[in-house]
Amino acid sequence: MTAAPPAGAGTTESGAGAPRRKAVGLLLGVSLFSLLADLGTKQLALAELTGREPVSLLGGAVYLSLTRNSGAAWSIGSDHTWVFPIITFVVIGWIAWMALRLRSLPWAVSLGLVLGGALGNLIDRIFRAPGHFVGHVVDMISLFDPYGQVWPVFNLADSSLVCGVVLAVFLELTGRQRDGSRLRDEKRDAAAPAEQRESA
Repeated sequence: MTAAPPAGAGTTESGAGAPRRKAVGLLLGVSLFSLLADLGTKQLALAELTGREPVSLLGGAVYLSLTRNSGAAWSIGSDHTWVFPIITFVVIGWIAWMALRLRSLPWAVSLGLVLGGALGNLIDRIFRAPGHFVGHVVDMISLFDPYGQVWPVFNLADSSLVCGVVLAVFLELTGRQRDGSRLRDEKRDAAAPAEQRESA
C-alpha cells in the first residue's frame, strides 16, 4: 500500500506556471488589440483622407493628414527602408525571449504595446507599395502642424511603441523586474542575513 502524496504535491510546477501564462496572455492580448487598432485606423485614413487637405481637430492641436513614410520619424533612413523590417524582426525575437521568464503584468503591458506597434508597421513594410519589405508606412496624425514640419506625422503603431518604451523605462527605474520581483526587495533579502549575523 503506497502512501498518499502530501497535500499540494504535484501542484507546485503548475502553480508556478500560472503567473507566466497570465502575463504572456496579457502580452498577446495587448499586442493584438494594438495591432488591430493600428490596422483599422490606417484603412480608415486611406478611405477618408486620400486626396483631402489636412483635417483640423481640437482647434489645431491635432491634424489628420495622410502621408506615406519610407523611413522613421522625419523620414530618417528613407533611403534604407529594407533595414526597418530587419530591426523589427530582432525586436520580435527579443520580446519572445523575454516572454520565457515573464511574470510581471506591467511588463506584459509594456512588451505587448511594443510588439503590437512593431507588427503594425512591419505589415506596412512587407505588404504596402512600392514593394515587399520596402513598403511605405501609412501615417495620419500630426500635432500642431498639418504637414509634420514641427512634429513628425505618426500613427497608432508609433504611439503604441512610444508608450511601451516609456512604460519599460519607468518599470526599470522603479526596480520592477520581468519575473515579477522588485530589485529593492531582492537587495533587502540579501542584506537580511548579514544584519542577522551582526545582531547575533
